[in-house]
Amino acid sequence: MASELISSEIAILCLTALSIGVLHTILGPDHYLPFVAMSKAGGWSARKTLGVTVACGVGHVASSVAIGAAGLLLGIAAMQLETLEGFRGDLAGWLLISFGLAYAAWGVMRDLRDMPYRHRHAASHSHAANDVVAPAAVWTPWTAFLVFVFGPCEPLIPLLMYPAAKASSGAVAVVAAAFALATVVTMVAAVMAMRYGLSFVQVPTLGRFGHAMAGLAILACGVLVKIGL
Repeated sequence: MASELISSEIAILCLTALSIGVLHTILGPDHYLPFVAMSKAGGWSARKTLGVTVACGVGHVASSVAIGAAGLLLGIAAMQLETLEGFRGDLAGWLLISFGLAYAAWGVMRDLRDMPYRHRHAASHSHAANDVVAPAAVWTPWTAFLVFVFGPCEPLIPLLMYPAAKASSGAVAVVAAAFALATVVTMVAAVMAMRYGLSFVQVPTLGRFGHAMAGLAILACGVLVKIGL
């Protein structure tokens, strides 16, 4: 009887983890808008967009899982970890803002520098643009990954991992896996759907200032995080 009760509690927690994972992701535009913006601006392939999104999503969840597991092993109260996660959330907001500002500034400087040569040296400009974009293709995904690793999954530890720990360590792993699956799948679905939708939008100005616009989108996400949205 007791084992059946525990099993039903774990099942409920898993369903809750799936639901919270989906809602947590959808309600946080910082989980998908930066990837859509960077993909559009950088001309990423669907494969690269998918890979970067999955890597950042896994890193995002894994950091909170590691903190929660350490807290359970060391007997740290959930409230103390909530304070730590709150600090991480604040830091992630500032990192997004800084990343967005740096990316936007780089994009503006790049476009202003190339503008005088757009018409007179079309062929050479195309070659120069590729040389300039190449570094961004490397540092933007890695920067996004670092930002997401610092970003917390606020509901995971207090609402899911600690209640599951009352059953067993295996229950904690199952519940955390359910949350991670829901979060990453929802991130991927949102990013790829928006990316597909934007493939039908042809705005000449965005082609020129795409990186600057992407930086502003990331900056806006950071501001939303800071104000608690």
